[in-house]
Amino acid sequence: MALPVQLQLRYWGIAAVVLFLLLWVLGDVILPFVLGGAFAYMLDPIADRLERLGLGRIAATIVITFFAALVVLVLALLVIPTLIQQIGALINGAPGSIARLQAFLTERYPELLDTESTLRQSLQSITETLRARGGQVLEGLLSSAGSLFNVAVLMILVPVVTFYLLMDWDRMVARVDSLLPRDHAPVIRKLAREIDDTLAAFIRGQGTVCLVLGTYYAMALMLVGLEFGLAVGFLSGLVSFIPYVGAVVGGALAFGLAIFQFWGEWHWIGVVVIIFFSGQMLEGNILTPNLVGGSIGLHPVWLIFALAAFGTLFGFVGMLVAVPVAAALGVLTRFGIAQYQESPLYRGQAGRDEGPQD
Repeated sequence: MALPVQLQLRYWGIAAVVLFLLLWVLGDVILPFVLGGAFAYMLDPIADRLERLGLGRIAATIVITFFAALVVLVLALLVIPTLIQQIGALINGAPGSIARLQAFLTERYPELLDTESTLRQSLQSITETLRARGGQVLEGLLSSAGSLFNVAVLMILVPVVTFYLLMDWDRMVARVDSLLPRDHAPVIRKLAREIDDTLAAFIRGQGTVCLVLGTYYAMALMLVGLEFGLAVGFLSGLVSFIPYVGAVVGGALAFGLAIFQFWGEWHWIGVVVIIFFSGQMLEGNILTPNLVGGSIGLHPVWLIFALAAFGTLFGFVGMLVAVPVAAALGVLTRFGIAQYQESPLYRGQAGRDEGPQD
């Protein structure tokens, strides 16, 4: 005999509250496990494919770990030091850029920068703030990350957690499936598949789009000769998972830097604009249709709200779980709406009079 609906809702509500409290209390302690689970989830299709090619699960996990370690080593030796150096130089050079902007505006539009004008006072305030604190931003980020969780421990734990989760992923999924309530197992499996499809389309597909766009922007800007081109391209690709935001933020930053660097050489400024315009064309017509597919049910506004809300509540860990939670809530919301539209509450007396449709 199935439990009454009210009692089931009570149990599921208690489980949700417990999960919320665990995230709240544990916070950054679970950071390596969240990262490890995310990496294992993204790498599981590769392990499954290697298994279909004849490798065992352990062998497939070892092969994936070897190539992942190789990629990380190459990035650590070739890309990351240059990236950190350019980001630091970009932050430290911001006051000089503001000063040059102020000088340019003073020369071209002196009436805008009267001694008492709001614009002049704002620029001076920004310059003083950046000069006083800009050089400490990168160090502050690194030190705060280290205070949240020792970076060395994080670099050790995440690969270990990823390895073991990836090796046992299929068994864990089967074990969870065996613990599902029998009355609701088919519905839960259906919802889980929809959530997985949404996450696969977003995380794996959009992650690849971000990687391709970041590489394209960074290489193109560096070939043009734009200062901090690697940092700007990396930042543009990093936030490209929110439609248009990456191009707008990166394009505005690159355009501003290009104006200061290539003032008078308008063709180079035009090339920078073309790079970001072509990047949007590449994303909209080739990358997103082929790698992400159609609608995945994650509206950009809903995604931004989830990132802001979970980031505020749970910090960095909250931002990591915001996308999967938003995807799950989106699927559950659509399921709830469908159930509501089939219920007497929505259909009313007319729906009961019509009866079931053949």
